[in-house]
Amino acid sequence: MDPATLRYTKDHEWIGEEGGLYVVGITDHAQDQLGDITYVELPSVGKELAAGAEAATVESVKAASDVYAPVAGKVAAVNDALEATPELVNQDPFGGGWFFKLEGVNAGDLDGLLDAAAYKEFADNEAH
Repeated sequence: MDPATLRYTKDHEWIGEEGGLYVVGITDHAQDQLGDITYVELPSVGKELAAGAEAATVESVKAASDVYAPVAGKVAAVNDALEATPELVNQDPFGGGWFFKLEGVNAGDLDGLLDAAAYKEFADNEAH
């Protein structure tokens, strides 16, 4: 996924459309703050998520952190590769490190999220 075209939350999740589904992951900033990811717990396929609902959990050498659904939708797929290789989140947060895909998303809901420039400004200010 191209980080410049994605939408972001203030909880450091990203979402982008791909083939009619909406892919969700955590940002490079988030994985950097967490450090080495050691475990990822993913939602069940078919689970209905409300916007802002806890969807997944990430554990790292530093902390455990929840991953929230940026918008409402139904989990259509999960990234099973993360079970065996959670470090994909560190290595490729916008590619192989994606978490889950949502279907039934109202595309208008993405308008309430941050664009790449606004997210960068938010993350930069949070870091100081």
